[in-house]
Amino acid sequence: MRLILKLFAVPFALAFSIAAVLLSFILSVSDKIFGVASGLVSIVAVILFISGQAAGGIAFLVVTFLVSPVGIPALAGLLVKGLGSAGGTLRAFIFS
Repeated sequence: MRLILKLFAVPFALAFSIAAVLLSFILSVSDKIFGVASGLVSIVAVILFISGQAAGGIAFLVVTFLVSPVGIPALAGLLVKGLGSAGGTLRAFIFS
């Protein structure tokens, strides 16, 4: 029974490992793009504050936080790490 489970786990371990590597690369590229976008949006937010549109400035600051490296990309990084960890756990099960 344990051998059947190990054979069933092999494709999932392989898929998780490959997906983690590919998504990690995509995440590193998108992190740079979102960093630049965050800087540009924060400049627009400052311009909106100076021009007297506080509501628009606050909205743009919220968007800046979401696209900054500590917002949504950080959450995506945690998910990619979890995917890699799941692949590692399955590999440990297969080779035990």
